[in-house]
Amino acid sequence: MEALYLLIPLSICLVALAVWIFFGAADSGQFEDLEGPALRILRDDDLVQ
Repeated sequence: MEALYLLIPLSICLVALAVWIFFGAADSGQFEDLEGPALRILRDDDLVQ
């Protein structure tokens, strides 16, 4: 029972940190272009000479 007094606040702090990091990344534009990097792999960048 004594372990819950430590684990519950610790888990709440961990969830709050994860939410803060997620919204920080979303506000900075991290998730703006989700299709560009996936399509960039398919393009051939080698020059034919």
